[in-house]
Amino acid sequence: MTDFLEKTEQEYAGGHDRPIRGYLRILAVYGGSVAAAVAAAALTGRRAPDRVTPMDLVLMAACTHKVSRLLAKDPVTSPLRAPFTRYEGTSGPAELKEEPRGPIGELISCPFCLAQWTATAYAAGLVFAPRFTRLAGATMSAVAASDWLQLAYARLMRSAT
Repeated sequence: MTDFLEKTEQEYAGGHDRPIRGYLRILAVYGGSVAAAVAAAALTGRRAPDRVTPMDLVLMAACTHKVSRLLAKDPVTSPLRAPFTRYEGTSGPAELKEEPRGPIGELISCPFCLAQWTATAYAAGLVFAPRFTRLAGATMSAVAASDWLQLAYARLMRSAT
């Protein structure tokens, strides 16, 4: 099996650094986490909501956006990324640019990559702790809206001078 993985990784990469085995481990962790959440829900008699309301979807989308960017780009969360990334500078207002080191570094420094994990955690929260999850979602959605207002304000101030 190891020979097959090594050969597949080499053929796929075509001379580029593409750590397929590392990605496979990340996929296994994600799948295992989802399976564990489904099993825990079944064992505790929890059920998914009968429907996801438009407001739940808005909160989930805004919260997923903000939490994913917070984890992947915020200076305050850089200690969580430091073992897997290398600091390169800033990439925008209150955001860092970091070079990933390995597959975990790619995952945790990419807000697009983290969005799937964040949205899945939010969905699990709706099953296990819906009131708390909606409160956390509303809080992070308010922070995301505040970020956009801060950026709009800064742009207006630049254009006024």
